[in-house]
Amino acid sequence: MSEDDGSPRGDAGTGGVHAHTSGSGARETRDERPEFRSYYGRPVLKPPVWKWEVPAYLFTGGLSAGSALLAAGADLTGRPALRRAGRLGGFGALLASTGLLIADLGRPERFHHMLRVAKPSSPMSVGTWILVAYGPGSGLAAAAEMLPASLRASLPGRLLSRAARPAGLSAAAFAPPLAAYTAVLLSQSAVPAWHDARRHLPFLFTGSAAAAAAGLGMLTVPPAEAGPARRLGAIGAAAEVVTARLVEHRPGLVPRAYTTGRAGRLRRASECLTLAGALATVSVARRSRPAAAAAGLALLAGSALQRFGTFEAGVASTKDPAYVVVPQRARLDAADAGREAP
Repeated sequence: MSEDDGSPRGDAGTGGVHAHTSGSGARETRDERPEFRSYYGRPVLKPPVWKWEVPAYLFTGGLSAGSALLAAGADLTGRPALRRAGRLGGFGALLASTGLLIADLGRPERFHHMLRVAKPSSPMSVGTWILVAYGPGSGLAAAAEMLPASLRASLPGRLLSRAARPAGLSAAAFAPPLAAYTAVLLSQSAVPAWHDARRHLPFLFTGSAAAAAAGLGMLTVPPAEAGPARRLGAIGAAAEVVTARLVEHRPGLVPRAYTTGRAGRLRRASECLTLAGALATVSVARRSRPAAAAAGLALLAGSALQRFGTFEAGVASTKDPAYVVVPQRARLDAADAGREAP
């Protein structure tokens, strides 16, 4: 992923500002209102060059982070089946996420190159180091779950089993920033839809990650042991749906990118699936394994569609010059009003 995607494509045309000089100095007056427009209606920004791997990476990274938190809680409360599902699911999603990131970078060595520096002002650099700090704990905890019974009594087996809980807790400690950093990465770009929603995207991605992890737990664990997953699913789904509505109902033109076109269709489908999964989670999923599995699938699918819909909204906002031009004009009008106010 590149941090400069969505960079300006061309300058917007503006009206002139004439300088007039009088005896004691110079003063500037605006002879006409600037007109912001793109050349021949072409996009003002370059659309992101990212493909499907990026929204898939956003989803699997959030799923891994949420699963690590769920596994740590299950470990501390004596739920071995939920702990195993969370650890294995979290590490599997981490492997998928890393593969998708490397595929998007084009060459595997680029990931290695990002580790040569630590730049706190760069969301990409910070996110890379979060991923590196999170990975070992997730991998070690998953390895302990996959250890064959014949090796558990050996010295390496006993050491690995003892290290599993600290490793799982370490992964859980880095899980929240792992779930949220991709939202910061998107919102710090010049893409209008992402930058305009910068205060909401971290909460949207974190809620979506919680709902996805809960869905995986409900899908793979008997209802008798999946109580924490159901509670996390209800909370995550509520946070995801509420924040998504806040994103869509902000003032101005830019939120329209989230409600129209392909992005709008994906996000509406996401909301329907997430609400259906949450409703089943707090009702029939408590007693029925098939109902719990269906609710889990709905939450997983809703979370994935939320990431793809958010990604598509960003792409759409770079292709239509209005998403750049209209906010510029609104800011100009506000500035004029401020200067004219007594």
